[in-house]
Amino acid sequence: MKILMVLTSHDKLGNTGDKTGFWLEEFASPYYVFKDAGADVTVASPKGGQPPIDPKSDDPKNQTDAQDRFKSDMEAQVVLANTWPLDRMSAADYDAVFYPGGHGPLWDLAEDQDSIKLIEDFYDNGKPVAAVCHAPAVLRHVESNGEPIVKGKRVTGFTNSEEEAVHLTNVVPFLVEDELKRLGGKFEKVDDWQSLAIVDGRLITGQNPSSSEATAKALLGVLH
Repeated sequence: MKILMVLTSHDKLGNTGDKTGFWLEEFASPYYVFKDAGADVTVASPKGGQPPIDPKSDDPKNQTDAQDRFKSDMEAQVVLANTWPLDRMSAADYDAVFYPGGHGPLWDLAEDQDSIKLIEDFYDNGKPVAAVCHAPAVLRHVESNGEPIVKGKRVTGFTNSEEEAVHLTNVVPFLVEDELKRLGGKFEKVDDWQSLAIVDGRLITGQNPSSSEATAKALLGVLH
């Protein structure tokens, strides 16, 4: 079982002067779900090399068991520091793809032509595509049979109220919830910060950081 994880290379939070990137829990937790299930995991990003970790996700109050495990796992740190360039990845080499969130993907992966084509290749070849929190944003330009991939599908992602809670509604280039709805997705959500993972065929989405483990496990469920 081979799983490709795709991380953002974008580290600027709009015009705020603050840093962003990927949310560490949303990488670490799924990474270990996959590794513990015996999967062969490859990690890629648009620029390759070390992708930017959102500093807020590494705040002492945001630590999780998976993050603690990652910090004592030199092998995993080497994997993260040496991500493959996204343009060298082929869907033919993997069984599924998983996109962790953080705000970074709203700027780069959502518009990245290599990423868009990669997702379409996975999906159209019967392979599952999973994304959690802000990462469902990567689906905004992805099509299947000439229609948005999310059209008519049950989906979730970081909600408008969660974005409001972190005071970034007017900073992000678009709101994940609004965009998925605009594309015809059947958007579902639970209370802010609670876990929700939705499976609709080969498309798996999770609402927020708390949903990262559940989303990874849902992907494994589809693969099995």
